[in-house]
Amino acid sequence: MASKPRPSSYRHRDYRRQMAADDLVASEVQVRETDLFILAPIDVGKPATHLVIQYRNQLEAYIASRPSFLSSLSPLPLDPLAPPIVREMLKAAQACAVGPMAAVAGVMAQSVGQGLQEETGRDEIIVENGGDIFMQRSQDSVASIFAGTSPLSNKIGIRIPAAIMPLGICTSSGTVGHSLSLGQADSVTVLARSTALADAAATRLGNEICRQGDIDLALAHAREISGLIGVVVVMGEGLGAWGEIELVKL
Repeated sequence: MASKPRPSSYRHRDYRRQMAADDLVASEVQVRETDLFILAPIDVGKPATHLVIQYRNQLEAYIASRPSFLSSLSPLPLDPLAPPIVREMLKAAQACAVGPMAAVAGVMAQSVGQGLQEETGRDEIIVENGGDIFMQRSQDSVASIFAGTSPLSNKIGIRIPAAIMPLGICTSSGTVGHSLSLGQADSVTVLARSTALADAAATRLGNEICRQGDIDLALAHAREISGLIGVVVVMGEGLGAWGEIELVKL
């Protein structure tokens, strides 16, 4: 399968320059394929690196014993003996009818974010992992939607009330990034309490959108996935939304 051309702005993570919080300190962590951008009250680079290594070791050991976990594009049975990070991925995959690796970026962001809260005693934390975000803030925030070459890219955002955090904000795209998507949407952004679930759902719904006429169908399917807060879809000049979503002009 030929790879799609990706905008250089994504490859170089230029969108991270738009993530700002004056009261938080930025840290970046890279361990093999894992590439995190973290905002927290203090520099958390060292503990975050340790957490990434810990969770990657758990995940890689599980994959070594069950190779189908890495390659399956369909849900696999739940495994009560698996590490928590793996169980979360299996659960999200079953809810969204996708393979468990569809939740890997989201579950890593969530696991590191929650681990940092426990280790540092600080509640304020944002962990971004390739466009998938775990967010906990004590104030209302706005998440900008990056949608590649769409004229709506970075022109609209989602207001996130403090009352619904912590939550996951995950985006799948058929035109931006390196993750597998069978669709052509510029962005499918999903909000959910579970970042793993948001990631898996973004993949599932993104796979269903190959033309603008598919947006309404994908949003209808979103209603059937228990645990989602809301969804925003961008394809070219087309825009669709469902759920507890407040869009704002940027």
